[in-house]
Amino acid sequence: MAYKQLKLWFDEELAKMLADKIQPLHPEFNKRQFIQKVKKGVTPLELKDRVELMADLLQQYISKDFESSWKILEQILGEENEKETGMFTEGYWIMPIAKFVEKYGLEEFTISMKAIEEITKRNTGEYTIRPFIEKYPKRTMKKMLRWSKNKNKHVRRLASEGCRPKLPWASKLQIFIDDPSPILPILENLKDDDFKYVQKSVANNLNDILKNNYSVAIDILKKWTNQNPTSSRKWIIKHALRNQLKQKNPEALEIIKQLTN
Repeated sequence: MAYKQLKLWFDEELAKMLADKIQPLHPEFNKRQFIQKVKKGVTPLELKDRVELMADLLQQYISKDFESSWKILEQILGEENEKETGMFTEGYWIMPIAKFVEKYGLEEFTISMKAIEEITKRNTGEYTIRPFIEKYPKRTMKKMLRWSKNKNKHVRRLASEGCRPKLPWASKLQIFIDDPSPILPILENLKDDDFKYVQKSVANNLNDILKNNYSVAIDILKKWTNQNPTSSRKWIIKHALRNQLKQKNPEALEIIKQLTN
C-alpha cells in the first residue's frame, strides 16, 4: 500500500476490488452500478463518510437481509492478519464491511458478534463493537470477556480496545465513563499479554479510565505493581501512567519507583 491520505483509498478502485470479490459469489450483484455510485459519491466526502457510503451500497446491492449479505461478505475477507500491524494498510479495504455490520447488524446480535470477530482478525472491530455495547451492554461485555482469552491476539486486543471509554475517532462510551467496572475483568485477563499490540491497548484503556475515574485506575495499577509483575505488565503500567508522570503525580512516581527497585 503506497502512501497517500487514507480517505483516498476509498474510491472507485476499491469499489472495483470489492465488486470483483463479490460478483462470483453473488451473480445478481450489479457491479457496474455499484462502482458508478461509489465513483460519483465519494469525491466530496471525508474518510468516515466514504466508508459509510460504501457500506450503504453494499447493503443496497447485495441483499436487504443482513444474514444473507454477511454470508457473502464473510467469504471475501481473505487470510487472517498474522502481524501486529496492518489493519490500516493491508486490511484497510475491509473497513466498509465493518461499517456494514455496525450499521445493519445491530438487530442480529449473534451473527454480528461472529462477524466482528472475523473482521478484527484482518482489520479491526473496535469501532463496530461500540453500538452493540450501548444497545446490549451486559451481553456484549460478556462476549468481550471471553474474547480477552481468545488465542488470536487481534481478538484479545479488541476486547480491550473496543471498550475504551474514550477511543480516538469514536464516540465516548458514557456508560464506562460513569462506571468503568465492567471493563476491569477484561484488563485483568490481559495484564500479562505477550504481545505489545495488546499491551498498548490495555495501557491506553487504563489511561482513559484515569481521566474520569482516577482512583479506580490508580488502585489497579498499584495492585498490579505489588504482585511481582512480569515485564509485559511493567510496560503496561508505565505506559498507562505516561500522562500522570508528565504531570509529576506523586502516586505515579511512587509506582514507577517500585517497579524499578
